[in-house]
Amino acid sequence: MKVRIAWIGRTKDVAVQSLTAEYLKRIKQYADVDALSLNGEEALLKLLPRTASQPASSLVALDRSGIQLSSEELAQFMERHQNTNPQPLLFAIGAANGLGGETLQKASLVLSLGKMTLPHELARVVLLEQVYRGFTILKGHPYHSGH
Repeated sequence: MKVRIAWIGRTKDVAVQSLTAEYLKRIKQYADVDALSLNGEEALLKLLPRTASQPASSLVALDRSGIQLSSEELAQFMERHQNTNPQPLLFAIGAANGLGGETLQKASLVLSLGKMTLPHELARVVLLEQVYRGFTILKGHPYHSGH
């Protein structure tokens, strides 16, 4: 399975950079993963298909208006995608103001990390941890159960 994690903007916070690198390393045990730091939402939209025949990514846009999933439900979503869709799964986090309407409309899933507001850089770390947790759930690894 190919997974892409994209975010808008540069990261200056060393702690966020370190946690991002750590979770990307962990995810690589289970999937081919890319991390994309993009300059703007236009760059994100260019990663999406323009025609039905163009292979591209299936977009999961993070937004507070999205649906909330448990860790197990996210794992099931990832497994369904892996079994039915050859396209990479692209998780996208907007800048401080979130993602625009056009991007949200193009998403195959709009996902919320919860009702609380998170800084976009922290949301990235939470997302990465949950993607990693999803893979461990699917593989039966004890990480999820806390052992």
